Amino acid sequence: MSVALAMVAAVWLDAWLGEARRYHPLVGFGRLASWMERRLNPAASYGGATYAGMAAWGMLVLIPSAATFGVRQSVPLAWAWGLDVVVLYVALGRRSLADHARPIATALDAGDLSAAREAVGRMVSRDTDALDATQVAGAATESVLENGHDAVFGALFWFALFGAPGAMLFRLANTLDAMWGYRTPRYLRFGWAAARADDVLGFLPARLTALSYAFAGRFAGAMRCWRTQARRWKSPNAGPVMAAGAGALGVALGGPAPYHGRWEARPALGDGPPADAGSVRGALRLVDRGVAFWLGVMLLWGVATHA
Repeated sequence: MSVALAMVAAVWLDAWLGEARRYHPLVGFGRLASWMERRLNPAASYGGATYAGMAAWGMLVLIPSAATFGVRQSVPLAWAWGLDVVVLYVALGRRSLADHARPIATALDAGDLSAAREAVGRMVSRDTDALDATQVAGAATESVLENGHDAVFGALFWFALFGAPGAMLFRLANTLDAMWGYRTPRYLRFGWAAARADDVLGFLPARLTALSYAFAGRFAGAMRCWRTQARRWKSPNAGPVMAAGAGALGVALGGPAPYHGRWEARPALGDGPPADAGSVRGALRLVDRGVAFWLGVMLLWGVATHA
């Protein structure tokens, strides 16, 4: 029951406080990771860059997670519970996801494409200057669906298994994948460990996220799109999440998108009309309903095991 209550408390703190405006731990972690990459990556040989990336990943992810485990084991239970709540709160980004996505939907409703492009640029890595309204809505919807896993459900899953160390392990690993997991000359070797670790850690929670989206939306459409479209996506975890999310919403996502000055072909997802402002809000509702479902299951499990 204590695990379920800690999850509820952390989700409530995230909804109430949102992300820290200043001195967010993950921002500091990102700066440290950038500093370490600049010093280790250019100095490594082409073959040695892989091992340098593995060492950097271990120092940045395994050491803090192990330290958190050690602290949690050495303090009184009440303090350990408090540590769990704080770490999970920091790892969650559900409120931040809504804070970034809602202004996009508002700008699209108002017909302010310039403001919508600027707002979506804060969520996605693709070029946004040339996107039309449908493409902006699609980019925002995709980002909400994918980050529902990365910033919410993945952390909840690993927290449910291992408490604060599990949530920290997943969130730090996911952050490094977002920073280093690119197939570019700079990161292809150095970021290999970060990308593979994120694939492994995200495998089960990604599929539970996809299932949550299915239950929270159009179940048949979500399962059909997951079954027929997910394998076409280049990411083994984003594929099920985004395909099921598109099917649950009943919208069309995917398709070509501009990255670093050129358009990249991407598979189509979903089987409905093009995305719009309603799709962005609908994706947020899928995340919220999924969180409510997960918390409900955990509370019921806690009651059943302590009855």
